[in-house]
Parts: sequence; C-alpha cells; structure tokens
Amino acid sequence: MRLSLDGLQVLDAIDRKGSFASAAAELNRVPSAITYTVRQLEQDLDVLLFDRRGHRAKLTAAGHELLNEGRQLLRAAADLECRIQQVAKGWETELRIAVDTIIGPEKLFPLVRDFYRETAGISGTSIRIMSEVLGGTWDALVSERADLVIGASGEVPSGGGFGTLPLGRIQFAFVAAPSHPINREPQPLSELTVTRHRAISVADSARNLMPRTVGLLSGQEVLTLPSMSAKLAAHIDGLGVGFLPLALAERESRTGRLNILPVEIAKPAGDAVIAWRPNRTGKALRWFLARLQLPDTIEMLMSDHVSSSAGRRNPPPGSSTKSKKRTMA
Repeated sequence: MRLSLDGLQVLDAIDRKGSFASAAAELNRVPSAITYTVRQLEQDLDVLLFDRRGHRAKLTAAGHELLNEGRQLLRAAADLECRIQQVAKGWETELRIAVDTIIGPEKLFPLVRDFYRETAGISGTSIRIMSEVLGGTWDALVSERADLVIGASGEVPSGGGFGTLPLGRIQFAFVAAPSHPINREPQPLSELTVTRHRAISVADSARNLMPRTVGLLSGQEVLTLPSMSAKLAAHIDGLGVGFLPLALAERESRTGRLNILPVEIAKPAGDAVIAWRPNRTGKALRWFLARLQLPDTIEMLMSDHVSSSAGRRNPPPGSSTKSKKRTMA
C-alpha cells in the first residue's frame, strides 16, 4: 500500500506547525527524517505534495486533498485504537437496544443520559436505539439485531436461552374520539357493532419470526400504523376505534380528546418483559440491566401503563363482566 499512517501524520504536523523543522520537533525526529518521509510519499504517489519554489514549502492542490482526506483516516485510526482498547477492557463497541413502541424509545433518554455521564471517558460504547412492534422485539433479539430488548410481549421464542426480567403488566381500554359515531351505539359495544367501524392497529415489525395480529375482527376495515404514538394520534383524529394502554386512555379521557367505551369482549392484560442474551453481557449491557431492575426505572418506563385506578377490584374501563377470550385491536 502506497499510503501509510506515518506519512499522513508527518503531512498533518507540517501543515499545523508551519514548517518541516517544527514538525520534526513535535514528532521527536530529525528534520532530515521528515524530508525523507515527504519525498518517499511523493515518489510512491507520483505527485508533488509541496511547492518548493518559494522560501517556504506550500502544499499543492494534490497535497491539500491528501491532507483533508488523510486527516479523516487519522481520526478513524485513532477511534479504532480507542475502541479496541475499550473492548479489551470489557466494554462493547456498540450496544443495540430494541424498544417496543408501546413503551417508546424516548422513555430511555434519561437512562441513556445517566449512562453517558457515569461512563464518560471509560466505556466508549455507542448506543443504538431502535423501535419494534409486538413480535419485532423478539425478532430483533433472535436475529441478533439487538443485544437488549425492552417491552417484549408474548411467548419467549424457543431455543433462544434468553435472560428475562418482568417489566410490568399492561391493561387496555377501548377508545374512540368524542366525535366518532360509535359513541352513539348501544353500550356495552358488541363484537358486531365494533366490526362495523374501522379499527386502528399497529403493524408487527418482525422480519423473520411469524408476525402477530392482535385481536383484529374478521371483516373489519383496518388502518395500520407504524407506532403506538401514531395509533394514538389517529384515534384522537377520529380515524378509527380500538384499544390503548389503560393509563394512556385514561390520560386522554381526562383531556376530553378520547372517550373510554365499555365493550362486551375486552382485550386481556399482557405482560411486558426485558430480555437479553446471557452469553453476551459486556459492561455496558450489565450497566443497563442493573438500572432496569430499579423500581424508579421501571416506573419511568411504565408511566403510560400504570393506571391511576390500578389495584382496584372492578374491571378496567372498556370491559364488561362477561367472560370471553377473543380480543380486538
């Protein structure tokens, strides 16, 4: 290879210090060694890097281009050295976290802020946060797109040997905008009544595992959206009906933007978990797992899912006392 990091370092030092002699002093070399390196670089590339016609050597256009691009290579090399050192100390180069959209990636921001503050100058770990829906969280872990998933629901995929921690139980309520015509239907709403109105659903983001469809009724028109926040906005806009996490539904009900309606067939509560691969626990992952077990952290993540009426004996809003197994979107 004609280019070397040493040659780029010499070129960078000459430009910053203003002369071959000053560059030699900074790099602890004799001036003749600097001159030799530059001439060797020019010979290897078959270009002139310096215009030597004046009292002071100046970079040619080719020299400027090499220096600009070369500095990017020098930064990349320095970053690589740092990452290798951090990996050797047990810190991951990158920690990938998949968050179910029912939790929302923004809920992790305080945790990420604490991680950056507490590990500044120590870890060097980059954090990548991605949103997933339903089976997409497990899919991200199975396919190794993620090292840690938050808010996964449903059955744990077989054969994975994943570590899990309970995050909480999420209850649901059936909602519609106050202007939606379903508000004028007899209550509790029957399955047939609900079927006549468009459902708002969130699409499963699984790529390899079988996608899950939660509670859509046969023959019902569906508006499918990519996230829980988009689903909430569509409900408020009156585009359709369906279930939302109970605490979120109660919050919007208090503002008057949504109505909670009783239905004959309620959507059962579901458990959300944290999951990871136990055989891949670097220091960054261990840091997050330790924090994710703290009550304050769980409360922060589940703030949209803890109802103000949690713990009561009566059924949550949006359900009746009839016992049935089918669910609706």
